[in-house]
Amino acid sequence: MLHTVNKSPFERNALDACLTRAAKGSAILLYEDAVYAATKGTNVASRVSQATQAFKVFVLGPDLRARGFDEAQVLDGITVIGYDEFVDLTVEHGTVNAWL
Repeated sequence: MLHTVNKSPFERNALDACLTRAAKGSAILLYEDAVYAATKGTNVASRVSQATQAFKVFVLGPDLRARGFDEAQVLDGITVIGYDEFVDLTVEHGTVNAWL
């Protein structure tokens, strides 16, 4: 299953809910304001880093750059992808759960 999270971890609990309930081995895509969770130096960085051990975590590059970040600021274990790869993930996993 592909889980998508688009809310900032500093404003909503969507990411925590996702990490708590997603099955091990699932894919998680952070996009829109959820990209903040993929960056180094935040108070959620350690939780997200730990999540990369259980999940395949991706972040949408265009949304990351739109918020002033680059790939060097992304936590290890998170893969930066573009829109084409987003579509590929959706097709590959078939089922998508959007955490709002």
